[in-house]
Amino acid sequence: MATEQKTAPKIQMVDLKTQYEKIKTEVNAAIQQVIENTAFINGPEVKGFQADLEKYLGVKHVIPCANGTDALQIAMMALGLKPGDEVITADFTYVATAEVIALLGLTPVLVDVYPDTFDINVEAIEKAITANTKAIVPVHLFGQCANMEAIMNLAKKHNLFVIEDTAQAIGADFKFANGDTKKAGTIGTVGCTSFFPSKNLGCYGDGGALYTNNDELAAKIRMIANHGQSVQYVHDSIGVNSRLDSIQAAILRIKLVHLDEYAAARNVVATYYDKAFANHPKLKTPAKVKNSNHVFHQYTLQLKGVDRNALREFLSANGIPAMIYYPIPLHMQKAYTDARYKSGDFPVTEQLCASVISLPMHTELSEETLSFITSKVLEFINS
Repeated sequence: MATEQKTAPKIQMVDLKTQYEKIKTEVNAAIQQVIENTAFINGPEVKGFQADLEKYLGVKHVIPCANGTDALQIAMMALGLKPGDEVITADFTYVATAEVIALLGLTPVLVDVYPDTFDINVEAIEKAITANTKAIVPVHLFGQCANMEAIMNLAKKHNLFVIEDTAQAIGADFKFANGDTKKAGTIGTVGCTSFFPSKNLGCYGDGGALYTNNDELAAKIRMIANHGQSVQYVHDSIGVNSRLDSIQAAILRIKLVHLDEYAAARNVVATYYDKAFANHPKLKTPAKVKNSNHVFHQYTLQLKGVDRNALREFLSANGIPAMIYYPIPLHMQKAYTDARYKSGDFPVTEQLCASVISLPMHTELSEETLSFITSKVLEFINS
């Protein structure tokens, strides 16, 4: 029987403290500069970060905002979506994606995902398209891109908008059949992201952004994010108050320089996990798609014949955190109860919600720590 070890090292799902220590001098100086110049809102750091991220992504327009949920809402408002319009998205995702659709009076249409990669099922999208469908929201879940080439072909065929939710995959590359490569979030009509602290590119508070190559859409997004103003005190449309503050922008400018380095460190962690758990009959490691690299926002295992709650309790007793992303499918959440959907309608999502578990994943995990984590997972599963 597996034994508990009460004196395990302190391990975190995301270690922002150690990451900060490595950039502490730069970050502190940047924050101090913002405080001294007092340009707290729309200051030079915001404009500088916007330009830096545009260059990194290879996109014409980046519009910073307050958070990733706002980014999705502003995108749908800017595209002119109206109550009754249907928006297709994945059932296996964080609630914010569907939340915004419902808040705007639109109709969320949920579809299943692929069992190996967790990404939205393109065949299911096509079957869900109706005369009322106006947009698709693919979620680049856990760090790799959905099949954007196939999704864009569908969108072109049916004249649909594509709103990329790239909160978990900033920096990931999608490779098209002709060899062209584009960053996640720059392929569809508009991309949305979050700079929540735990994200691969995270600030020290809240933040988000939208990206697009469409000049007219970018102008609408900027206006809506600023109370619907075209110029000060002239309100052309209903808008919101959503902006990235200068201190967060200053932090993000520094961290953006390290983003690819952070992704590489996460891949080292994922490779260690993959090797440790390879070919285990009770563990299924995350699959990588052929047309996208992976930036591993999460490392998510599928368990087979394992008591997940007991495993999680055992790991916790040994000082190892583990999370479940996500325990309940959207269509089974009380807030999204809908006569169109019932238990069993999304078998892959329901199976994933019952079997997935995510292990610590960040840039600061040492080989010693990884050895401890994997040994404890295997100790429990093999007992």
